[in-house]
Amino acid sequence: MLTDIEIAQQTKLRPIAEIAEELGVRTEELEPYGRFKAKLNDDLFTRLQDQPDGKLILVTAINPTPAGEGKTTTTAGLGQAMAKIGKKAVIALREPSLGPVFGIKGGAAGGGYAQVLPMEDINLHFTGDMHAITSANNLLCAMLDNHLQQGNLLGIDQRRILIKRCVDMNDRALRNIVVGLGGKINGVPREDGFIITVASEVMAILCLAKDLKDLKERLGRILIAYTYDGKPVYAKDIKADGAMTALLKDAINPNLVQTIEGTPAIMHGGPFANIAHGCNSVRATRLALKLGDYCITEAGFGSDLGAEKFLDIKCRMADLKPDCIVVVATVRALKYNGGVPKAELSAENVPALEKGVANLRAHVENMHKYGVPVVVAINRFGTDTDAELQVIDDCCKSLGVEYALSEVFAKGGEGGVELAKTVCKVIDETESQFKPIYDLDKTVEEKIETIAKTIYGADGVSFTNQAMKSLKDIKALGGDSMPVCIAKTQYSLSDNAALLGRPTGFTITIRDLRLSNGAGFVVAYAGDVMTMPGLPKVPSAEKIDVGEDGKIHGLF
Repeated sequence: MLTDIEIAQQTKLRPIAEIAEELGVRTEELEPYGRFKAKLNDDLFTRLQDQPDGKLILVTAINPTPAGEGKTTTTAGLGQAMAKIGKKAVIALREPSLGPVFGIKGGAAGGGYAQVLPMEDINLHFTGDMHAITSANNLLCAMLDNHLQQGNLLGIDQRRILIKRCVDMNDRALRNIVVGLGGKINGVPREDGFIITVASEVMAILCLAKDLKDLKERLGRILIAYTYDGKPVYAKDIKADGAMTALLKDAINPNLVQTIEGTPAIMHGGPFANIAHGCNSVRATRLALKLGDYCITEAGFGSDLGAEKFLDIKCRMADLKPDCIVVVATVRALKYNGGVPKAELSAENVPALEKGVANLRAHVENMHKYGVPVVVAINRFGTDTDAELQVIDDCCKSLGVEYALSEVFAKGGEGGVELAKTVCKVIDETESQFKPIYDLDKTVEEKIETIAKTIYGADGVSFTNQAMKSLKDIKALGGDSMPVCIAKTQYSLSDNAALLGRPTGFTITIRDLRLSNGAGFVVAYAGDVMTMPGLPKVPSAEKIDVGEDGKIHGLF
């Protein structure tokens, strides 16, 4: 059996100019990065701005498990399947982070015969967007420290600096550090730390900015510190916004690549959904809507994280209206939610599945609360039995939703034809009545409570003393008018990773809050979620190598 990377390396890629031409992209609107990837520039945005939008399909999933769900694989496969039934679809995905690539998860460009290519490029340096974001973030930090070193004219209180440096790698040793040691010439000593690049507010800003002008304005609004007398200091106050924008001038343009079957894919931005808002860029989604009759996009992790933020943050800010939501699940993952150990998931276990299917039910019911039609996609494994699939059938019928079995991993687009037809049928027959689940005129606490009770199923929310202190500062700066982005574990609907299925009788604890003023939302930290992950005992990096022929092995 071939690995994902072996399948990818055996695929004959089409020149990216051909993919662009079929989409109607002109030569002057395409900026190639080699033969198989390119950026789409502002000329294309300008020309297409009055074009009608296609239909917007969001792919999300149940809570992730070690058994795997296949959300990105489903997204890529659905795009391929749309082509099989004669539909013009463009998929819009996030760029992978090097953290998971070398950590525990591995690559993130789909799998099997439903991948986005060139897989090695996408999972490594791609077109340099991650590096540009890292550099822009760290330039801001360097300019702040230089301001302290050169006399601190603004009177910045070094105990109230809010930004951290970032690196696109899992490196727990950098979570808490001290900078400026070694004497006066080396700067002002202070506590600092690193977050992973995808958790940086610069990443969130890049993904939410509508154009270069908006990008610069948002960068300038980043809240970086407070003065000794309690006044806020923004990036524009230390004149960092212009240079940061220069570093991101090319990175703001979305990237065009292709699936394993030569259908178009736009990849841009990569915020995690457990510590950020978990969606690809607004610009990528907007372009996909203009270039295709269907835009198929995804949001990170389960619907309680990525989809909620897509719907309550991204759609609200970008004036997007999803026409259909696809919730991805597997029989294996649902049995895991029902208490079956990973090693025993291949054996039939109907009682465990009947228990674990409650997780699927929660995600479907939650998506219906937004007024959007839902389709369930079941990634089929060879070990799934008729009795187990009947449990899925009964669940979906009781929820009043259509579902389809998907075999895109093994069969590519052909294995997703049933799913593609089902999605198109639901879109044609049911009009979306999309509406976010909370209004912006609610307080931050009310917004968090609404998400916790309505989406997570919590009994309520508690705030630590530190959270209440931060909340006071945030409200003083107008944070009550913004949506909220909750950072919590992806493995459970609760803030406790051990509570699988559909937990009840719990409260969500908010330990701290932070104002992402440039991005335009308030981040609420629940539980012990880390903004700088660590490597596992056996990181994926140990399996990755390059042969004498230059081919990469073990990437995924």
